[in-house]
Amino acid sequence: MTAAVEDCALGGSTTRRPRRHLLLIANPQSRRGREGLGAAKAALKEGGYSFETVPLDRDWKLGEQIHTRRHLVDAVAVAGGDGTLNAVAQPLIDTGLPLLILPTGSANDLARTLGIPTDLARAVDLLNSGQIREIDVGIANGHAFFNVASIGLAALVTQLVHSKVKKLLGPAAYGLAALQALTKVRPFTAHIRGAGWNIEVKTFQISVGNGRYYGGGTPVEARAQIDDGQLDLYSLEVSDLLRLLLIAPKIRHGRQGLAAQVRVGACTRFEVHTRRVHPVSLDGEIVTQTPVIFTIRPRAVRVLTPQDTPRA
Repeated sequence: MTAAVEDCALGGSTTRRPRRHLLLIANPQSRRGREGLGAAKAALKEGGYSFETVPLDRDWKLGEQIHTRRHLVDAVAVAGGDGTLNAVAQPLIDTGLPLLILPTGSANDLARTLGIPTDLARAVDLLNSGQIREIDVGIANGHAFFNVASIGLAALVTQLVHSKVKKLLGPAAYGLAALQALTKVRPFTAHIRGAGWNIEVKTFQISVGNGRYYGGGTPVEARAQIDDGQLDLYSLEVSDLLRLLLIAPKIRHGRQGLAAQVRVGACTRFEVHTRRVHPVSLDGEIVTQTPVIFTIRPRAVRVLTPQDTPRA
């Protein structure tokens, strides 16, 4: 299987020397993948760029594909959501290639964090009008993540989201899974080290954020930045689910630290040990399990963003 190479037309004629040559990564199996890929190709062609398309496939060694082409392309364009972006994080760290985000996913939290326009033509135009912003990458047991890693309730939601339902309903599938998770979730005991802590807690969820948003626009922490060189942790140490529901509005606005039953802290390294093994979700995918060590790679990935990217 070989990557598709497409030369684009500019002004009605085929250009012999395109302005930029890109590697386009996409997940055609996602809910909006096929439609999004087609729209991304059209936007790149309209912009006058050539590109090679590499599908996100378990049978493909994506890192190897990016490494092989690192001297042949000017940037890596990713058409998809946060899960697709997560898959290219480590190859981008290793190669230093710039990332062009073409938001065609359901949540698009990394794009939201960076102020990337959802209009694909405007996103493609960042190749001309944008600036390079160096962003941090979180690492959990050696696995990279952009937005957030979670243990407990949020990880259970990830496990309960059925792929067919997600394709049909998109973000609404997470709401249904969350309701189901609330009937199943139980508090668990964890030992946390970091931020001056060496403590044992009983919690419903531990989340460690690198970026600003997760879960379709929920702030990890109201003041979090993706290039501040630190991770933001919060632990939901509520006594019961009713109290969890009562602080849900604070969580939605990234102000869970104002609740007495939520422990928050910022640090460059956290360790979480649990009495029994718990899955850990990274950017909406179950990737590793406890015990888990969280670290940060400051300014590890270069991303094309608008010149006036909003900052808190």
